[in-house]
Amino acid sequence: MDIQPYTSTETLAVGRPWLMSMLGIEANESVTLDLTQFDETLHWTEASKYQPERKLKSGIPLGKLTASGLFAPYNAVSNEVQTLTVTGGPTGGTFTITWNGQTTSALAYNATAAQVQAALEALSNIAPGDVVVTGNAGGPWTLTWGGAQLGENVAAPTTTESFTGGTTPDITIATTTAGGAAASADGSDVFAGFLFTEVSFMPGATKCAAPLMVHGQIDVAKLPVAFDPTDVPAGSNTQFVYKV
Repeated sequence: MDIQPYTSTETLAVGRPWLMSMLGIEANESVTLDLTQFDETLHWTEASKYQPERKLKSGIPLGKLTASGLFAPYNAVSNEVQTLTVTGGPTGGTFTITWNGQTTSALAYNATAAQVQAALEALSNIAPGDVVVTGNAGGPWTLTWGGAQLGENVAAPTTTESFTGGTTPDITIATTTAGGAAASADGSDVFAGFLFTEVSFMPGATKCAAPLMVHGQIDVAKLPVAFDPTDVPAGSNTQFVYKV
């Protein structure tokens, strides 16, 4: 039997496209994540028939919650939240939503939140994770912005209605939380570091251990969640060399 030597090479950035260098630091801090604070698509991908674990994306910026001591997504500034409400009690018809110059396909007057979100994500200027839509069929629908719009003062959408029935049916739009304002001081507003690796967890789990990267050089443009180093307040971890 002929046994040949086996040589392998491991690259530090495999699975971490945002990581440029650990700057000689090989150990990371072990922390516990509060999984209830993370959102599907933006922070983690859903399990499948053949892969039962959900996966948190590596590179998520984190902060430490003061009340629990657990780690959650870093949140220095508030995200824009808008509410769309159908008035006048229509019994049929459709409407469209226009945002930043692009218009969705027609939506039924009693569309579900999932249908509204899918229509928005079909626009070329809204990527999955940029907005999460919640609410009942027929509204009100709540639009919570994130992703590329994380912490931004997002322009309100407009709507065009072709409703039938009811009494002067319409859609009203209100901004319930203005984006870009300082977030609540719950600890997540102080930047601690980045999630160093992908982390798997089972559906229903509320906590899991994870490695927190506290020193390194990163490519901001390749992080899975929008991150602006200029938003990092005093008291945050600054042991990073950023590249935009």
